[in-house]
Amino acid sequence: MVRVKTNVASRKRKKRILKDAKGQFGHRSTRYQQAKRSVIKGMSYAYRDRKVKKREFRSLWIVRLSAACEELGIKYSRFINGLKKSNVTINRKVLSELAISSPGAFKKIVKLAQQ
Repeated sequence: MVRVKTNVASRKRKKRILKDAKGQFGHRSTRYQQAKRSVIKGMSYAYRDRKVKKREFRSLWIVRLSAACEELGIKYSRFINGLKKSNVTINRKVLSELAISSPGAFKKIVKLAQQ
């Protein structure tokens, strides 16, 4: 039976891990075992935080909308409820951008929600 040499494959695997670990502190970027652990942990954090990022942005938009509604004398919850009842389907991201960039248009939307 022919002996299979795995040098090429293992070198490629190690080079990929060490390349991904570039920029890590200390031996995490130079030693394979520690680099491997560090890369796996980093990738799991990246996966988790892609989900967390969406949550944080949504809460930011809500805070902005709440502040803009407060200036116009309406509570955020009443504002959103009014929009739902009047069948306005603008998401919170666009609403917060409107509140910042064009307050006149946002004021019209608030009046629509109050009716």
